[in-house]
Amino acid sequence: MVSKASRKDIREKKHARLRNRISGTAECPRLTVFRSNNHVYAQIIDDTAHNTLVSASTLEKSAKDALDHTNDVAAAAYVGKTVAEKAIEKGIKTVVFDRSGYIYKGKVKALAEAAREAGLEF
Repeated sequence: MVSKASRKDIREKKHARLRNRISGTAECPRLTVFRSNNHVYAQIIDDTAHNTLVSASTLEKSAKDALDHTNDVAAAAYVGKTVAEKAIEKGIKTVVFDRSGYIYKGKVKALAEAAREAGLEF
């Protein structure tokens, strides 16, 4: 019988390969995305200092109040806009986008486009 690797294992292997090429610095940190079944998370990370500079997710009270559902494309766009606004307040304008092994469509694409529209450059 042929065994097939789970989608989670495949995504984690892709993410490990991507992280070999993508790294955030103090001048240009890394915007990383994580999706769970119920929520969407985004962080801006300085990999040289091993420090999270900005984060946003659908777990925040303001996001739960503003959204009907926390796991759809609209929620991802809201998180992208929120993380970009927080980053610009801290003086971060350019980032490196790390899609964490997810395919660039749907929620990941909505988050990225909303962050770009809010002022982040990547």
